[in-house]
Amino acid sequence: MRNILTVMLKEAKTYFTTPVAYIIGMVFVAITGVFFSSSLNVPFPEAIVSPYLVPSSFVLVLLSPILTMRLLAEEQKLGTIELLLTSPIRDWEIVFGKFLASLVFFIFTLTLTLYFVGLLFWYGNPEVGPIFTSYLGFLLYGAATLSIGLLASSFTNNQIVAASVSFGILLILTFIGNLSAALGGMAQRLTTEISLVAHYDDFSRGIIDTGDLVFYLSVIAFSLFLTTRALESHRWR
Repeated sequence: MRNILTVMLKEAKTYFTTPVAYIIGMVFVAITGVFFSSSLNVPFPEAIVSPYLVPSSFVLVLLSPILTMRLLAEEQKLGTIELLLTSPIRDWEIVFGKFLASLVFFIFTLTLTLYFVGLLFWYGNPEVGPIFTSYLGFLLYGAATLSIGLLASSFTNNQIVAASVSFGILLILTFIGNLSAALGGMAQRLTTEISLVAHYDDFSRGIIDTGDLVFYLSVIAFSLFLTTRALESHRWR
């Protein structure tokens, strides 16, 4: 646990001392604010968070690759990956520590959007349940995209390539659900099941489905597992 915390704190410090990370955070909050304002410009606005959280989920397709592209790619480029691999720390601890660091910064950014929740309570009377499930689902959604971004970062020493690979994977997993309407049978079911967005729908409606929880946690676990295997492969190069 101490090794994980050491890696996490090191990477988290980099996030919170890098202007780029703050710019990404501000862009996310600003876009979320635009969606929030748009949700109020309707004849009968509802005091719910899904009108601005659901569209914001698509923003993670671009923001998560940027947040994670340097985590392992930079280590490989600078040659510090060799120091990590020869240090008394296991590969999965390195991977998990870096993942937690990106998740901590994402949670920090997501916390800033609670300002909009405060406005809903100030001017309306929203239900707490759907707000909680919407944010829980969004957190799991974001964690899944970050784990995929970290996986892409383990494939190369070029941050731009890592971001591009991650962006491509997330783009497919985000919009593949749109193909389900044009498909049928098993193909339709498959595209729906692997869609990141489709599994967020229930959360946004105030429903916690164990199938959706298992899906996001499985994506995270599988991505981190592959990242660990990719990191181990460096020992044999």
